[in-house]
Amino acid sequence: MRRAGKTTFLRQLRDARRATVPPEQAVFLGFDDDRLEGLGVDQLGFLLEEYYRRHPALRGRKTVLWLLDEIQLVAGWERFVRRVLDTEAVEIVVSGSSARMLSREVHTSLRGRGLPTVVRPFSFREYLRHRGEEPDREPARWTAAMRSLVEKRFREFLVEGGFPETQGLPAALRIELLQNYVDTVLFRDIVERYQVSQVAALRWLVRHCLRNPAGSVSVHRLYGDLRAQGHGVAKDALHAMFGHLLDAFLLSAVPIATDSERQRNSNPRKVYPVDPGLIKAFDASGRANLGHALETVVMNELERRGADVGYVKTRGGLEVDMLARYPAADPELIQVCADPSAPDTLAREVRALRAAAEEHAGAIQRLLVLDRDALTLAHAPGVDVQPAYEWLLAPPNV
Repeated sequence: MRRAGKTTFLRQLRDARRATVPPEQAVFLGFDDDRLEGLGVDQLGFLLEEYYRRHPALRGRKTVLWLLDEIQLVAGWERFVRRVLDTEAVEIVVSGSSARMLSREVHTSLRGRGLPTVVRPFSFREYLRHRGEEPDREPARWTAAMRSLVEKRFREFLVEGGFPETQGLPAALRIELLQNYVDTVLFRDIVERYQVSQVAALRWLVRHCLRNPAGSVSVHRLYGDLRAQGHGVAKDALHAMFGHLLDAFLLSAVPIATDSERQRNSNPRKVYPVDPGLIKAFDASGRANLGHALETVVMNELERRGADVGYVKTRGGLEVDMLARYPAADPELIQVCADPSAPDTLAREVRALRAAAEEHAGAIQRLLVLDRDALTLAHAPGVDVQPAYEWLLAPPNV
């Protein structure tokens, strides 16, 4: 996602390498610098040769880290990177805007020699670390004051989100900035890249998804809603728009958990924004929306942990928010409930978990609640009930 911190991440990689080797062995180049505007791929070769003329003792003897930011601005960069990887003692990190370079296209361009890293807005742990408030011990050893601080910050995180530049801003300015981020994604990463002409329909689609986080989305239903709003858009074009939003990392779409490809394609998907701050930025209703924000944060954390996620519909018609499958750990059935205070609410959530567990043997049953107050109300034998912030701050078992 734009403005999530790609350039900062590359600079952190550079600084970490320079802490262990001489600084000339970690080279950072940002191609959005006006002094490098119009640089051609042939000039990248001249730049490499000039570097080794300055440091001839390194050539072929020491590994040099090259960090190339916004590399998509140099046409044909892939040929240069492949050649250098084959002929020099180098490691190369490239980053680019999804307006011109999708992660799967990078992988194809480098012919399988690259590994993608998705840079996301802050997780809750990173949100606390940014403030210098990350706990230094496991939750069982927190003091009462430490727990109160974590719970305060968690409620703030659910509203403010984790985009780095929005941290500490007044609410009005934060919302304006987040709305500008989304507009940039729409016009630079989608309209400009894919030559989308039905911009009004695209904006309606984005607003609908961001105002209904964790909601079920069916392109067939959206098509009918758009027609009712007076937008004459074809179903194929709507499918394409939805795919573009996923490619730009603005949204995640979770299918139903099934081994049947036909059922995955025919059932609605649940849609989540990349950051909980976008919910407040686009929901003008004034609703607290804590439950949907909480579910969004849990979903984004599962993606960070590399889980394959689907939602569950049991044979009895009950629903569980997420079935998370990991490469090297037991699957988890996760139900998210901000407020289980009503007895029928808790009973419904636990009943769905247990029904899903019968159909997905071996899965851990987990109920994530908002805070310790909710925890005292959510006793459910056989179900791991814990505040969501404890789960978020625990070392992932994946």
